[in-house]
Amino acid sequence: MNRFAELLDRLIFTPSRNAKVQLLKDYFADVPDPERGWAVAAITRDLEVKTLKPAAIKALVTSRVDPVLYDLSRDYTGDSAETAALIWPQKRGANYVPSLSEVIEELNETTKAEAPQLLERWLDALDPSGRWALIKLISGGLRIGVASRLVKVALAEYGGVEPQEIEELWHGLTTPYEELFAWLEGRAEKPVNAMRAPFRPVMLSHPVEELDKPKIDLSRMRKEWKWDGIRVQLVRDGDEARLYSRTGDDISGAFPDVIEGFPVDAAIDGELLIYDPLTTDRFKVRPFNDLQQRLNRKTVSAKMLKTHPAFVRAYDLLWAEGEDLRERTLDERRVRLEELLSEGRGRVDVSERIEASGWEELERMRSDPPIAAIEGVMLKLNDAPYLPGRPKGYWWKWKKEPYLVDAVLMYAQRGSGKRSSFYSDYTFGCWREGELIPVGKAYHGYTDQELKKIDKFVRDNTIDRFGPVRSVTANKEKGLVLEVAFEGLQRSPRHKSGVAMRFPRINRLRWDKPPAEADQLQVLENMLDAQGAAP
Repeated sequence: MNRFAELLDRLIFTPSRNAKVQLLKDYFADVPDPERGWAVAAITRDLEVKTLKPAAIKALVTSRVDPVLYDLSRDYTGDSAETAALIWPQKRGANYVPSLSEVIEELNETTKAEAPQLLERWLDALDPSGRWALIKLISGGLRIGVASRLVKVALAEYGGVEPQEIEELWHGLTTPYEELFAWLEGRAEKPVNAMRAPFRPVMLSHPVEELDKPKIDLSRMRKEWKWDGIRVQLVRDGDEARLYSRTGDDISGAFPDVIEGFPVDAAIDGELLIYDPLTTDRFKVRPFNDLQQRLNRKTVSAKMLKTHPAFVRAYDLLWAEGEDLRERTLDERRVRLEELLSEGRGRVDVSERIEASGWEELERMRSDPPIAAIEGVMLKLNDAPYLPGRPKGYWWKWKKEPYLVDAVLMYAQRGSGKRSSFYSDYTFGCWREGELIPVGKAYHGYTDQELKKIDKFVRDNTIDRFGPVRSVTANKEKGLVLEVAFEGLQRSPRHKSGVAMRFPRINRLRWDKPPAEADQLQVLENMLDAQGAAP
């Protein structure tokens, strides 16, 4: 367990991507099965292990230390696992350090009532770094800033294979990946039959900047709408069908209506959307908020299937009836796609091609699309193959300009990980009848230097504390105005403001602007009316 904790600690404090990959490769080489496989599963969040709720962990810690001291320490560190790891008083004589494998196996075999006793024994044996890793693992909060893709790259380099090979096998492998390591080390054949209907690494686009326009030949580009849904891959291979997110997560369970209605052997790249069930046009797209109601669910109710029906708007074909099409040109793939879907194939339709003579016409279309569920335009080179990653010059996205609003900072909370000592998560509000009403939260968009300045403002202007959250001075005479950028709005009865922002971020700090001149809530309500958001 201590070796795993050391790996996590070094990954967190290593900024270089290549250095992180080397750390992982060294770990794979030095640590035997099944320990290294369980570490991979934990980092990629593919580990299924019984967890303890934070309240149970806190109760265990405060049985050893004063609860007030714990609360004060938690407020200072900003992280429950770090607090528990540092404050835990060890018992003398506890010297057997468990391995990661033992922790996982014993957790999965124990009862809920016995789990706290196990955790107590392990905390006594581990050092602070090991305790932190254990608590993060056992609470389901292990987030160390290492993407699943990076782990797969490290595995590929370790075995001298292409990352794409790892990606296409991944969902057919079982933890702790002993068959994968056997292949990578030349001790066994490639597990080629690990899975039918595999995920195939996606091709990504680059945003269009002004400097890019002279380099883009619009006459050679297929132009399409950029839909405001989520990127998916719909795959059927015989009696096996799956729906994947862009990162390769299997989300089939939440969208059985899409899976069951797709009868052909193919792998389709497209956008997952929700259509309006009350219109004759079954593919009239609803706002992103409707799709959000169905995301992050393992199963979906019959009512939700009826009120929020899903479909895939297809724009590429990667594989069909046993043939890999990714090396063919986009034009060739699109002909096959349209042929495949010509008679209708359940909950799938084809993304339409749009025409524009030049950048000016394209700009008008981008800025004023026919419906709110369109967030811009896509440009794709007609003769481009389908390549994983983000190859330059093939695919471009030109999104609408973000919405902007001036809001006043109201509350701040400490971040986690590297930001645990800074107030980096911000709640901001707009004015309504002389009162600030919270309208959103953001925790990115600013530079490290700006973070330090905001943190100092929070500390110098705190007027109240609520655990790790600080309330700051925010009135018409004094406060910090934030220019907030966001991608869209939805009505939300769950929020006091009645609105919810999509992807809010701090665009810039308005030190020059008095809080009284920040925007009224009516500005956001007008935006809602303008974009035709559904209540």
